Amino acid sequence: MSAEPSLPTPAPTSVPSPAPRFGVWLIGARGSVATTAIAGCAAVAAGLHPPTGMVTETPDFTSCGLPPLSSLVFGGHDTVDCPLPKRAEHLAAGGVLPHGLPSAVHAELVAADREIRPGGPLPGATDGGSERHDDELIDVFADDIRDFVRRQGLAGAVVVNVASTEPAPADGSLPPSSRYAAAALRAGCPYVNFTPSTGLHHPALAPLAESSGLPYAGRDGKTGQTLLRSVLGPMFLQRALAVRAWSGTNLLGGGDGAALADPAAAAAKNAGKDRVLADTLGTTPEGEVHIDDVPALGDWKTAWDHIAFDGFLGARMVLQTTWQGCDSALAAPLVLDLARLVVRARQRGLSGPLSELGFYFKDPVGDGPSSLAEQYAELRRFAGRLRDGADEHGVRR
Repeated sequence: MSAEPSLPTPAPTSVPSPAPRFGVWLIGARGSVATTAIAGCAAVAAGLHPPTGMVTETPDFTSCGLPPLSSLVFGGHDTVDCPLPKRAEHLAAGGVLPHGLPSAVHAELVAADREIRPGGPLPGATDGGSERHDDELIDVFADDIRDFVRRQGLAGAVVVNVASTEPAPADGSLPPSSRYAAAALRAGCPYVNFTPSTGLHHPALAPLAESSGLPYAGRDGKTGQTLLRSVLGPMFLQRALAVRAWSGTNLLGGGDGAALADPAAAAAKNAGKDRVLADTLGTTPEGEVHIDDVPALGDWKTAWDHIAFDGFLGARMVLQTTWQGCDSALAAPLVLDLARLVVRARQRGLSGPLSELGFYFKDPVGDGPSSLAEQYAELRRFAGRLRDGADEHGVRR
């Protein structure tokens, strides 16, 4: 009897490894900007809305190896306990989010809300700013971030500060934003300061930032009035028109309006606006920016600028601009851009201040141009570094 022919051994099937996921840990995670970013990320990833306002979704950035929006996992710290789904419903009622979006991305909002941990002082402690208390807080916050990365099985995380503006510290103590920044680095995560608050700018944190080997960026996201200033300032300079005075007014409500009603917080906010004019014009013109809290405006704001300038033979002229928009909707796509860019920079082994991200900020870290056009050119070059892993001299990082 002949033996039955042996059947070929089937080739082993390879199971594709799951795509890496990355954390975005938001300071102020239940605020308007954070809620809009989380809901917006889910909506764009699901194809419910186009990525309007996201520079990283334009052709210059699509081949940089940026993490896809679907790979981002959200968590964070906050001192308020309003759940994200409820916060999103409130924003939809105010016209910030599209009608029906909170229901469409309810599961994603609930998942992110489960990953929000209490911020602020330790239970039973006063927020007095002692070194011991600061160190304990930083450890607690850093443990929260590490636990998030571990439980979610993440390939890494970035910490982004989108909390309300705080006054500049007056006594040398660490303000809340600096504690969160220190916690980010202690947890091994890059850090982005989207606010005018001190964050990593505190002198006590300089050694930690330098020795961390981590990239960081900031500060104060450029979303409206200062975005226009960074375009118009170079225009006047390039056309040799002498700017005599530049005054502005901001009317806004919501959490930012309430926070900026504090003169010290408003001063911290205006410092970045003034720096843009000084850097782009080469001089500081007369005039100030006034910020008024108008609660009835909610998350919407109006910014008005009055620019007095001289033309040929001393002809006196005026340019006025009015910007009406929603800060949360303007800021959220930039937060998502920055999270993706900084995660990719970390993957590429970049460290220290990412001055190439100055396009996004009023008061950027490091050295770089102030004109928006020049900043965009820098950002495109940075995209090339993320794509090929080489610096401008061809040295691999």
